[in-house]
Amino acid sequence: MVDWFADGRGGTRHVGTTEIAAVAAQRTRPAATGTTPARTRRRAPAWVWTWAPAVCFAVLYTLLAVRRHQQQQTAGYDLGIFEQTVRAYAHLQAPMVPLKGTGFDELGDHFSPVLVLLAPLYRVFPSPVTLLVAQSVLLALAIVPLAGWALRVRGPVAALVVGGGVGVSWGIVQAADFDFHEIAFAVPLIAYAVCALGERRWRAAALWALPLLLVKEDQGLTVAAVGVFVALRGPRRLGLWLTAAGALGTCAEVLLVLPSFNAHGGFDYWQQITGGGTDTTGGITQAGGDGSLLGLLLHLPWPGVKWATLLLLLAPTAFLALRSPLVLLCAPTLLWRFASGNAHYWGFHYHYSAVLMPIVFGAFVDALDRGGVPPRVLRGGLAFSAAFSLVTLPCFPLWDLTHRGEWTTSAHVRDADRLLQRIPSGTTVGAGNRLAAQLVSRDTVGLVCLDAAQGVTPQWVVVDAKDSKAVAPCSASAAIAALHGYETRGYRVVGSDDGVTLLRR
Repeated sequence: MVDWFADGRGGTRHVGTTEIAAVAAQRTRPAATGTTPARTRRRAPAWVWTWAPAVCFAVLYTLLAVRRHQQQQTAGYDLGIFEQTVRAYAHLQAPMVPLKGTGFDELGDHFSPVLVLLAPLYRVFPSPVTLLVAQSVLLALAIVPLAGWALRVRGPVAALVVGGGVGVSWGIVQAADFDFHEIAFAVPLIAYAVCALGERRWRAAALWALPLLLVKEDQGLTVAAVGVFVALRGPRRLGLWLTAAGALGTCAEVLLVLPSFNAHGGFDYWQQITGGGTDTTGGITQAGGDGSLLGLLLHLPWPGVKWATLLLLLAPTAFLALRSPLVLLCAPTLLWRFASGNAHYWGFHYHYSAVLMPIVFGAFVDALDRGGVPPRVLRGGLAFSAAFSLVTLPCFPLWDLTHRGEWTTSAHVRDADRLLQRIPSGTTVGAGNRLAAQLVSRDTVGLVCLDAAQGVTPQWVVVDAKDSKAVAPCSASAAIAALHGYETRGYRVVGSDDGVTLLRR
């Protein structure tokens, strides 16, 4: 057998089979120095760039959340409320929440039946720490699909930048730092759905998005947005069905399901979301438009904190996320938040932006995968994203783990713990907001202000005059007034230390 090859000098020569085999063997033989050629070196397995950072951040989130609970920085609103919900599910009961009032059903506040999934775990480990650990794991799980997609698109460096960026992203870190919330389930679901959309796996995207309807009533809007994306880019029928399921699901939950379980027969947050007029609900000042369409349009872009939120959302991706249509999936959540009259929804605090971070970083990866961008720009975008993550890290709660004070317990907390230990398990307690979260796993706990207003007579009452979490509907002054009210009704003081007072009926 004879083949023909160019001889490198403009001519040709014939080469026998034996010579061809020798050349091939020489090309595949390791170098004489004992080193392996670059193209044959073994790369790190994919899990190093996906699951390893997810596990690391799950541990960091857990340390942050559990340490806050140990320092009594969690509260009845919201950790206590969700623990009472999961505790009821764990004992096969309706999710009644005494912290919200006598006979209050949590399904009348927010539609979050997904919390049933935590019931078996809570039955084995009945503690608020169970919820905090579960939330930490769920939030960190969003790293896996996004870092994996970046690895397939641009290699290990991109995977490291995206995975680390998601892990330290302010929206997710703020959620890990702020008690427990049902949206922890939405974060990984959205991450997997966005990755499926970017990789044109339309059916997978729909299957990942649909469970969002069971997480919270507003998540149906995100489902609908995913459906619109699928209808425009993929199978139209599938997209239209998904859009209808999301839109109708949210409408049914807000207009039918929640009012049917609500003691007032309505949706408690309707006025806050619509932003109409100036109102005070639960002590939170509302400052929306005048209720008209023009007032709503004028209200949407102001005040300036809304622009700051948009800036912080896009900056971690060096604004490359704007090159991807996936970023438009943020629109439904941002629109209802900015249209609201509740100022808490506008900014970058609390947990409200956690569901947006996987969308933004998914758009970032999609932008890295698109053509037409010079490699120099892509490298610069990755470098900027990594730098932004590092520079802003000290500005958000994850950095608190490096502070010595995070690992010491104050004398005030120790005094409060000693008084709380005097309350036996299985009793009824009226407590201030901060102390309520310490008791709900073992007692039936109500918020002291609501108990007093409703004429409830718990066996024990405990209030901290220095409660840093004392907000509406039970401010510090209102809690102290309720405490004095119980004293006049025959309750006696059994302990008082450093502003913490314990009464017994």
